[in-house]
Amino acid sequence: MKVRYFIVALLICISGIIQIALADIPEPKVLRKQLLVALDRRSLTDSLYNSLAATTNKSPILTCYFGVVQALKAKHAWNPYFKVKHLNDSEKTLQQAVSREPDNMEIRFMRFSIEHNVPGFLGYGKHLTDDRNEMIKQLERKYYATADHEVVVTIIKFLLDSKRCTAEQNQILHKQLAALK
Repeated sequence: MKVRYFIVALLICISGIIQIALADIPEPKVLRKQLLVALDRRSLTDSLYNSLAATTNKSPILTCYFGVVQALKAKHAWNPYFKVKHLNDSEKTLQQAVSREPDNMEIRFMRFSIEHNVPGFLGYGKHLTDDRNEMIKQLERKYYATADHEVVVTIIKFLLDSKRCTAEQNQILHKQLAALK
């Protein structure tokens, strides 16, 4: 009888520890909104950086968001050395996220959007074609992974606005956008 109580108590403790650990993991939907605000607010970028850096066992999408925050730190840095350092860190982190989940359209989109916006002479655009092709492939398969409806529409519109797609790819994107409305 005592053994049963001990096992039940142990299970309750373990489930409590797991719930506390999971409570520290930020929600992707909340992070997406915070990232948009962090584009213009260095203090939020720093806060997100500290929060995500402290998160252990990051999922591929959280690893991706950490890479995005590293890129935002580059945007907010005034010293060219730190700009390049943060961009290099971002590139490595985003590559880790892509390696762990190569079919995730949202991860590919985040890397694509950063590489699209970094000046070309810096040499950070090496994944643009692969990411674009993978996103379009996933859109055609309707495999959205972590991306919800709003994110998928944003991805399609961004790809169309980027002017980095072929005429055939633009037709596919317009068709996908019409189907989502």
